[in-house]
Amino acid sequence: MKTQLVHVGIAVKSLAASVPVYSALFPQDRVGIEEVPDQGVRVAFFRTGSCSLELTEATEDTSPIRKFIDKRGEGVHHLSFEVPDIGAELGRLQAAGFRLIDEKPRIGAGGCLVVFIHPSSTNGVLIELSQKPGDA
Repeated sequence: MKTQLVHVGIAVKSLAASVPVYSALFPQDRVGIEEVPDQGVRVAFFRTGSCSLELTEATEDTSPIRKFIDKRGEGVHHLSFEVPDIGAELGRLQAAGFRLIDEKPRIGAGGCLVVFIHPSSTNGVLIELSQKPGDA
């Protein structure tokens, strides 16, 4: 099964403060801002070649991003890898004994199906698996 790094998630306190910084770094690469109510976040994407940066701001006090920033501060939050069949990959990882945050895929930014692998199973790195909409 082929996987590809699609974005690096960066937790930020404020998109209003962070987007201008990244817009100055990557002036031609900003894609847009989107709200993901299910996860209590707003995201801004910057396309940088085949991989993107995803700036992620909490919109709710219970958001995992808010908890992350409160505990660790702003910075790299996760790596996201695209997979062709998220259901098959989820089953494979469960059988291999990985600790998963999600028992089943949910809707993420861009309408993608996503699941997260707990950092305790991946040397302290939060990993997101993502499947494009319509690839099911």
